Amino acid sequence: MDKTTSFPMRYSAYVISIVGFLVSLVLSLHYSAGYFFPVIFGALALLGTHDVLQKRHTISRNYPIMVHFRYLFESIGPEIRQYFIQSDNDEQPFSRDQRALIYQRAKDVLDKRPFGSQLKMYEEGFEWINHSLQPSKIPNSNFRVQIGSRCAKPYSASVFNISAMSFGSLSANAILSLNTGAKQGGFYHDTGEGSISRYHRQPGGDLVWEIGSGYFGCRNKDGSFSPEMFERNATLEQVKMIEIKLSQGAKPGHGGILPGAKVTPEIAEARGVSVGEDCISPAQHSAFSTPIELLEFIDQLRELSGGKPVGFKMAIGHPWEWFAIVKAMLDTGRKPDFIVIDGGEGGTGAAPLEFINRIGTPMTQALLLVHNTLVGTNLREHIAIGAAGKITSAFNIARTLALGADWCNAARGYMFSLGCIQALNCHTGRCPSGVATQDPRRSHKLDVKDKSQRVYNYHKNTLDALQNLLEASGLNHPGELGPEHIVRRVSKTEVHSYIDLFPFLAPGALLEGKTGLAVFDKYWSDSRPDTFAPPEFIRELRETKLR
Repeated sequence: MDKTTSFPMRYSAYVISIVGFLVSLVLSLHYSAGYFFPVIFGALALLGTHDVLQKRHTISRNYPIMVHFRYLFESIGPEIRQYFIQSDNDEQPFSRDQRALIYQRAKDVLDKRPFGSQLKMYEEGFEWINHSLQPSKIPNSNFRVQIGSRCAKPYSASVFNISAMSFGSLSANAILSLNTGAKQGGFYHDTGEGSISRYHRQPGGDLVWEIGSGYFGCRNKDGSFSPEMFERNATLEQVKMIEIKLSQGAKPGHGGILPGAKVTPEIAEARGVSVGEDCISPAQHSAFSTPIELLEFIDQLRELSGGKPVGFKMAIGHPWEWFAIVKAMLDTGRKPDFIVIDGGEGGTGAAPLEFINRIGTPMTQALLLVHNTLVGTNLREHIAIGAAGKITSAFNIARTLALGADWCNAARGYMFSLGCIQALNCHTGRCPSGVATQDPRRSHKLDVKDKSQRVYNYHKNTLDALQNLLEASGLNHPGELGPEHIVRRVSKTEVHSYIDLFPFLAPGALLEGKTGLAVFDKYWSDSRPDTFAPPEFIRELRETKLR
């Protein structure tokens, strides 16, 4: 191959820097003109020399100095797309319109829009709620649902609450603001698996204590479950329910670790670990290993808590594992008081890309499976269902309740109400809004008095909007919402209500073997209450490619 003899233009910035440094240095020395230009050109020349001599990045060696413009634009690419390129309705992961609605409701300012909808109503996937010619009149928007009616201490929960976000993931001021807003608005604040911190307790708002596989706040030194420590926290008046985290939508089937360098005295105090010690959440629980043992653990926690509702949160994965839990309920008569379904679109927990994008059933299908299974086994009236997964508006709540949920939780929606700008820096500690960081120089700028009021406003105004939707639909309570009320466009010329679009089982249908649905026909009969193991035919398939 012939070698080129022309000067590569890609080196021009480097050469100009060297020449500029030499010329400006001579002129400065000769005319005593100061050293501003020699310093600037000299710094650039040193940067270019480093680029040429280093061997790690080929592009830097080929494009000295100039390559750093690429790095700069690459680093601010998300911000450029978010503010200048994306349309108002591009959801990546939340659209500008979605965020604007939350900001407006949190600030208690006008959320009305002029000139009609900007949504594309004739595109596949567009959804709406049907209205009535006989609108209702609802006294107020304080919609609640009773959880744990057979418990000694049942809980009346709002239909819209704060989903699990731990202290450690969120800053102290963010936790204080969320719990203060929850207390003012009478809704609950899920602690996340990082347990109950001083910042959860200080405002006094209702708490749902989430217990993960690390048993933070109720663990022995070896990481195993401690009944004594659990009882101490669970009997706090502020704790209204106990939630066992089996999996979460952001990273189902995955454990986690908070490096020891990030375990501050306050985090160590809340989690029951040592300062500077790695905080490990295993991928699975050690207190139980079978469906029956899970239900026994639930009964143990209910007793230790003094009769408070106990349930579990899960993202749906292998259907036979969920069926095994239900069969254990049928065989033993033991039942959770509630189940929270976390959709695969969950995202407050930082996770590997494949887990965020490709693992975990999305909320709609997960909720349908759980609701149908409980209805089909005559268990639904005994177990309340909560759901979470990109729920930010009154319509999101309405469609989720129509699919079978009793109430909804939101994480990122409440983060937006705190001032989150979707900078996507949650995992770096450099959150610009002071929400998802432990850097006091950032988090202390988050004003608790102002932000807690915004949390309260967002909850109230969203439920006020839900009240308006229900009244327009001729309904009197969110519990009346059903699949017949929500309509989805499936093509340019065809629409279906949820009741026609999705399958809904009749009570007891699964016990009678009359479902007509492949997931039940294939996996239900072979699922066992004493194990999470796959059915025999699945195990056999794993041993061969001959399918």
